[in-house]
Amino acid sequence: MTVTQQMVTIGLCVLGTMLTRFLPFIVFSENRETPSFIQYIGKYLPSAVFGMLVIYCLKDVSIFQGTHGLPEFLSIAVTAMLHLWKRQMLLSIAGGTVCYMLLLHFVFI
Repeated sequence: MTVTQQMVTIGLCVLGTMLTRFLPFIVFSENRETPSFIQYIGKYLPSAVFGMLVIYCLKDVSIFQGTHGLPEFLSIAVTAMLHLWKRQMLLSIAGGTVCYMLLLHFVFI
């Protein structure tokens, strides 16, 4: 890649990032009410995305071979318990991830 191509690539990345950051503030100004469809998406999309991520992460887990999905399901239980206890998403995700990594590397070798 030449220097010119690198500069164009970086410029397009910056432009794309700035566009996605500023466009919502331009389209939905303070003076107008946010459309109900956008409010609906803002309310339900995060839960749908997390549900989809859980399904995606568990799609290749086989309960009939290997570790029988035990590390995955134990980590999900830890994540759920942490979230019910502290109600902090970052702690829940980090705790479940650390639990999964520890189980994989030290328990289910």
